[in-house]
Amino acid sequence: MKTRNLHRVAEVALAALAIVFALTASAFADATVPTEDLAGSADSTLAKRYEGSFIVSYEKLAYTDFEAPLSPLKPSADESAVDSMNNRVYVPEQSVELEGALTRIAYVLPAERSPLEVLRNYQDVIEGEGGEVLFECKKEECGGAADRSSSGGGNQMSLMMYFFHESDLKDEAFSNGACALTSGINDQRYFTARVPQEAGDAYVTVQTYTLIDDLYCKELNGRTIAVVQVLEPKGRDKKMVVVEAAKMEESLTTTGSISLYGIYFDTDKADLKPESAPTLKEIATLLGNDPNMAVLVVGHTDNQGSFDYNLDLSSRRAQAVKATLASEYGIDPKRLTAAGAGMMAPIATNDTDDGRAKNRRVVLVKAN
Repeated sequence: MKTRNLHRVAEVALAALAIVFALTASAFADATVPTEDLAGSADSTLAKRYEGSFIVSYEKLAYTDFEAPLSPLKPSADESAVDSMNNRVYVPEQSVELEGALTRIAYVLPAERSPLEVLRNYQDVIEGEGGEVLFECKKEECGGAADRSSSGGGNQMSLMMYFFHESDLKDEAFSNGACALTSGINDQRYFTARVPQEAGDAYVTVQTYTLIDDLYCKELNGRTIAVVQVLEPKGRDKKMVVVEAAKMEESLTTTGSISLYGIYFDTDKADLKPESAPTLKEIATLLGNDPNMAVLVVGHTDNQGSFDYNLDLSSRRAQAVKATLASEYGIDPKRLTAAGAGMMAPIATNDTDDGRAKNRRVVLVKAN
C-alpha cells in the first residue's frame, strides 16, 4: 500500500512539473528570424535602415541625457568603480555630453551581411545628410569587453554597457529584441557621428556586430545586428523644476527638507551648469527672507558607479552649490553645510532612466 501511494505521489509530482514546464515554454518563445518590424517601431529619419533588415527592439525617450564616446573606453581612474552589475567601469577619455530626444533601435540584418559592410552603409547615410564621423573603432580597439553586449556582471564593462544594461531593456526574455541586445557578440564595429540640424547638432551612434548564441537565440546565431542611437536636440519641458522660495520655506517648515531638481551638473562632474541659476536664486531669496535660517545642502546620486565614487561626487556637487551661493549670491557660508549622501537615500528605483533621474537631486535640509 505504501509503495502504491509513493508511486501515486511521484506521478502527481511529475504531472505538476510537466504543467510548469509547458507554461514556462509557452510564456517564453525562442527567437525567430524576423519577417516584420516590432509593433509601434519606426526608423529614424537621420539613420535609415539597411535594406532587408527588421526592427526587433525600439525605445524612444522624449528627453534624457546621453554621452557619446569620442575615444576608446579605458578603465576608470577609480579602480574600485563598478557598475550596477559589478563590472569594472570603463569610460572614454573624450566624450560629448548631450541632452535631448533619444531613439534607440536594434535591427537584425539579412543573412551574409558583415558588421563592417553594414557600418559603412550607415556612414554613407550620415555623410549624405551632411554629417561627419567623429570617432570610429573596431573589435578590441573600442575598449572594454569586446565579446559582451548588455548582459553579464563581475567582469569588464562592454561598449554597449556604457550606454545601457540588460536590466534597462523592456524586451521580453528570449524575444528577438532581447536576443539581439543580450547575446554574446563578435566582430564589433562602432562610430559616433554628428549631423547638423536647424535646431542644433544631432548625434548618431551605430554599433554593429555578429550575434553569437546556440541556445534560445540560435535562430539568429551568426546574424549581424545594428544598434542605432539618435540624440536629437530638443528643449526640455520645464515642469515643476524651479521651486519658488515660498514653496521651499513651506516644505522646510512642514517636513524639514525639500528635493530640488533645478540644479544641473554635467555627467560625472561637479561643475554647475548656467541653467541652475533660477533655482539658486530662489534658495538665496529663501535665506534672505529669514536671516536666521541655516540649511544643509545634500547631494544625491543614482547607483551608477561605486559607492565611494558616488559619495565623493555628491559631496563635491553639494560643495559647489554652497560655494556659488556664497560667492555669487552673498549668502554667509556659515549658514550652509554641504554634505554628500551618494546613492544611500534613493526615492525611486535605480532600474529605470526615470527612476535614476529622480534620485539625482540636491536636497535642502533645515538645520535650525
